[in-house]
Amino acid sequence: MSDRLDPKLARQGRIAALVIAGAAILSIFAPVIVSALGLPARFEILLLLFALAAFIWSLVVAVRIWQKSRDT
Repeated sequence: MSDRLDPKLARQGRIAALVIAGAAILSIFAPVIVSALGLPARFEILLLLFALAAFIWSLVVAVRIWQKSRDT
């Protein structure tokens, strides 16, 4: 096993980290965004579902990175 991480895996990890950060910010500010725009509450739920989908996607990517790094 090498000490250096494959650049492709490192890039995927950075993308997953950015998606996690963006989803966290979206889930925190969803109520503020909806109330500022005067939208119904269902749009807040929609934004939270988008954030949940991003969290699930990043979890899948993180598991794949972990599996690939174990194989090398």
